[in-house]
Amino acid sequence: MQFAYSPAWLEDPEAPPVSVRLPKQQDPFGDRIAKPFFDGLLPEEWQREAAARALGISSGNPFRLLKTLGGDTAGALTFWPDHGAGHAEDANNSPEGLSDDELVQLFDRMAHRPMLAGEGRRYSLAGAQSKLPVVLDGEGRVALARPGQATTHIIKPEPTRFAGLAANEAFCLALTASVGLETAAAEWRSVKGRPYLLVRRYDRVIENGRTTRLHQEDFAQALGVMSAKKYASDGGPVFRDCFALVRNAATDPEREVLKLVDAVLFNLIIGNANAHAKNFSLLRRANGTIVLAPLYDLVATAAWPELSPRMAMKYGRARMLEDMSAGSFERFAADAEVEFGSVRERGLALARRMMKAIEGGMVTPGLEDPHVRRLMDLILDRAGRVALNLQP
Repeated sequence: MQFAYSPAWLEDPEAPPVSVRLPKQQDPFGDRIAKPFFDGLLPEEWQREAAARALGISSGNPFRLLKTLGGDTAGALTFWPDHGAGHAEDANNSPEGLSDDELVQLFDRMAHRPMLAGEGRRYSLAGAQSKLPVVLDGEGRVALARPGQATTHIIKPEPTRFAGLAANEAFCLALTASVGLETAAAEWRSVKGRPYLLVRRYDRVIENGRTTRLHQEDFAQALGVMSAKKYASDGGPVFRDCFALVRNAATDPEREVLKLVDAVLFNLIIGNANAHAKNFSLLRRANGTIVLAPLYDLVATAAWPELSPRMAMKYGRARMLEDMSAGSFERFAADAEVEFGSVRERGLALARRMMKAIEGGMVTPGLEDPHVRRLMDLILDRAGRVALNLQP
């Protein structure tokens, strides 16, 4: 794979680079530099394999996959064959919302054809969980976007293997917002007994009925790491890499680094062992500033005993909360190049706010789910242990 900017893009001072790893330059970028970014826009694991089979394409051919699926991706990029421009969005021609029966049928199609591959639609999102970018009609019903239309939401049907997953994520996202951290807005829904999560895309801005794409890239893309190496245990990014990236790329590094401190401590407290490099992103706002993207994919994986409790990145030398001590937080602060006093202060304040929010009876759709009741107790216990470790 190679990538090169067009002369017109290079000459336009307002045109941004597509990645911090792909700065504007005349020379093309070769496979080693270009592939991690573009490959990182595609589904992963079984989602990718199933989509490739439906299309009759090798799962190891990101160029062909993007050519077929890349009409709407994470961020502002769209991919079209070179013989024609992309379809223009008709803001006044909203698609019709799906009925309950049609939505359930859509979930079943997604299970066999990720991203509806092979059905003539062109969507692509990273990750191994079943999901699909969509739009909403005037009544708030889920609808499939028209060709070229920017999607505004993501639906994530709950897999049968992990009962309560949609409510778990809905609760964690609501908890994030309740303690003052910037997060993707989400809503727990159910149709004909099938729970799902409806997430509002933070990389889309809707003004006067028109949707504008904002550009973003996850940390693995920005660090030039293939999705297959997103976990630190596989040789992927560690906290030191992530904080260095934000410090070098953000418009206001000091502010965004502290936001990242809060984010990784929040993941520790809820027990999200899946907080790897692709679950953090950089977002380029409409005014051109680069910030840490709102938090997303927040799931307390600790709620399922059969899943590994080992966190995706080490906090100091510790991989599990049970192994952490005050010294672990000191080493984490050193890796992040942040004063330990600041980490201690922010961690204590965050743990206390989380406990206060839960004990105060925060309300969120799906709260009646028995899985969430147990989750609240789990997070309260973990928050208490983190606070104890951070006590002066």
